[in-house]
Amino acid sequence: MESDKTCPEYREILTRAVQKTKENRQYFKKLKKMKSGEVDTLMFRLHTEVFEEIDCLKCSNCCRGTGPLLRERDISRLSRTLRMKPGQFTSQYLRMDEEGDYVFQSMPCPFILEDNCCMVYEDRPGACRDYPHSDCISFKKYSSQMLANTKICPALFLLFEKMKKVIPL
Repeated sequence: MESDKTCPEYREILTRAVQKTKENRQYFKKLKKMKSGEVDTLMFRLHTEVFEEIDCLKCSNCCRGTGPLLRERDISRLSRTLRMKPGQFTSQYLRMDEEGDYVFQSMPCPFILEDNCCMVYEDRPGACRDYPHSDCISFKKYSSQMLANTKICPALFLLFEKMKKVIPL
């Protein structure tokens, strides 16, 4: 799911992430059995470290391949930003998925620009703000999403590679 807009260095990281899918699945099972506080504290610290090294604007995989769920407050905020009525915004940009959640009609995100910047960044959906959930202090709550996202987000993959040095498999 990596984008051709992703820099070569990050594409290489994502290739390694795919190769380590089985290992990461085992590692996540181990982490889920541990005390939440221990895992969450380490994850939060490493999140900060990794995002000092990774420049999201050299990647944008999340914006080009995974769509966020949009809540009513997201729709309201975005429609106001775009000077549209919420119904007009919904019909132009969104569809309802199998679970009854609003998602973008198609990907990449309609608001990602050619330079990987987001044209609605200040008002982006909550799911975009929280992505990849590694600073949320709730590994157990987001573990299945994070496991999938290690193949989409080079920063998240590197975070768990660093974590393996502290808490080995």
